[in-house]
Amino acid sequence: MTTHLRAALLMLGSTVFFGLMAVAIRLASDTLHTFEIAFFRNLFGLLAALPLLLHHGPSLLRTTQLPRYFVRCVIGVLSMFAGFWAIGHLPLAQAVALSYSTPIFVTIAAVLFLHEQVRARRWAAVGVGFVGVLVIVRPGTEGFSAGTLVAIAAALLSGIVSIQIKQLSRTEPADRIVLLTTLLWVPLSLLPALAVWEWPRGIAWLWVAAAGTLGTGGHMLWTRALKLGDVSALTPISFMQLPIVALSGWLLFAEPLDRWTALGAAIIFSANAYIAHREAQLARRRATAAPVEAAKPGE
Repeated sequence: MTTHLRAALLMLGSTVFFGLMAVAIRLASDTLHTFEIAFFRNLFGLLAALPLLLHHGPSLLRTTQLPRYFVRCVIGVLSMFAGFWAIGHLPLAQAVALSYSTPIFVTIAAVLFLHEQVRARRWAAVGVGFVGVLVIVRPGTEGFSAGTLVAIAAALLSGIVSIQIKQLSRTEPADRIVLLTTLLWVPLSLLPALAVWEWPRGIAWLWVAAAGTLGTGGHMLWTRALKLGDVSALTPISFMQLPIVALSGWLLFAEPLDRWTALGAAIIFSANAYIAHREAQLARRRATAAPVEAAKPGE
C-alpha cells in the first residue's frame, strides 16, 4: 500500500469517526445537557487515549508547555460546548456544514497570531467562504435561526485552537498533544457539568461512550493522516462527513437536507479546498528554499 493511499484511508476513517460521533452526540442530547455530554465525551475519550501512555511510558506526560496546553484546552472546551449544543439543537447537516468554516477562521487567526502573510487570492477564498456561511445562515430571512451563531462561534474558537495546536506541534509529538489535551479536558468540562448533573440512563450510556471513543479515535487517525499526506489532497476527503450526517439526520431524525445548507456547504468546501491547496504550495516552497538558505553561510 502506498503512503498516499494510507493517508487517504486514514483521513476517510477519521471522517467516518467524526460523523458518527456527531450522530452519537445528537442521540445523547435527547436526555442529557450539553455540558454533561462534553464531560462524558472527554472522560471516555481519555480512556480511549490511555493506550498511548502504555505505549510511550510516563515520559509522554513530560512537557515544558503546560501553560499553553491549559489555554488551548480552555478555549477547546468552550468550542466543544458551542459545537455540541449546535449538534443537539440545529439540523444535523446544518451544524456540521457550519463547522467546516473553521479553516476560514484559521487563516484569519494565522495572520493575527502567527503573523503569516496572506495574499489576495487566499483573502478572496476567505471571502467566498463567508459567502457560503451567509447562504447557510440566511440572516434577515424567515429561515434564520439564532442558534446558527452558536455553531459559527464554535468554528471561530476551533480555528484559534488549530493555531495553538500548530504552535505546540513545533516542539510536541502528536500523541502527547492528544493525551494531555484530553487529560485536561476532563476536569475543565466536569466543573460546568456538575451544575446540571443528571446521571445518564439506559442507552444514553452507549451514546456518550461512543462519542468519546469515536472522537479520540478520529483525532488519532486525523493526526496520522496529515503526517503522511498532503493537506490539500486530504481536505476534500474530510467533507465526506456531510453526506454521512445528512443521511443519518434523514434516517434517524426525519431531517431533510435543506437546499441552502447544501449550497452553502459546497461554497465553503470550494473555499477550503483552495486555502488548503495554497497552504500546501507555500509549505513545499518553504521546504525547497530551506536547504538553499542553509547552504549560503558555507558558500
